[in-house]
Amino acid sequence: MRSPRESLEGALRSGAYVDITDWPQVRVDLRYGSKNNLLREDVYEGFQRALLHPVAAEKFRQACEILKTECPQFRFLVFDSLRPQSAQVKFWNLVVNTRMQSYFADPQKGSLHSYGFAIDLGLLGSDGKEVDMGTGFDSLEVLAEPQRELEMKANGRLSETQLQNRLCLRSVMQSAGFIQLPHEWWHYDALTSAQVRAEYSILE
Repeated sequence: MRSPRESLEGALRSGAYVDITDWPQVRVDLRYGSKNNLLREDVYEGFQRALLHPVAAEKFRQACEILKTECPQFRFLVFDSLRPQSAQVKFWNLVVNTRMQSYFADPQKGSLHSYGFAIDLGLLGSDGKEVDMGTGFDSLEVLAEPQRELEMKANGRLSETQLQNRLCLRSVMQSAGFIQLPHEWWHYDALTSAQVRAEYSILE
């Protein structure tokens, strides 16, 4: 099996995926291409190009246009996009039988990231700094769960500003046709899991 970086470089060369790295409304900071992640492992070996399947990329292009209109003070900050199956295997080997296991897809099933149909992202403010969403990317706290936001707001753990920042991101992405993952504020799928797995191929 090729390394995650080799798979991603091959995907970039193939032209089968769209590179969104240099789009005007986007800044890329692939956290798994560094050690700035909950695993403290550079799984992508420094790779820092964000790729999406063309179907997902077209929806994300729409999201960029909507962002300019609805939340012009922000840009997108992309944490993860296309993720090779080899990376998913590496993730799984690091988290299996730990409390982090439930946050990663079993490679036997695969992740929609490995099809290029999932994107993890936040927002950047006009000052170029990451916008406060209440938790960082890949947080294991219940505070990170969209399905718990009203509860977290009511008990004072999520501020009104943090909630509005999440709602801005969510409104833009859902308006472009993305589906929010209920336990991660940063994760959006371009199509349903069933549709992706039935119609498209995984990147090994």
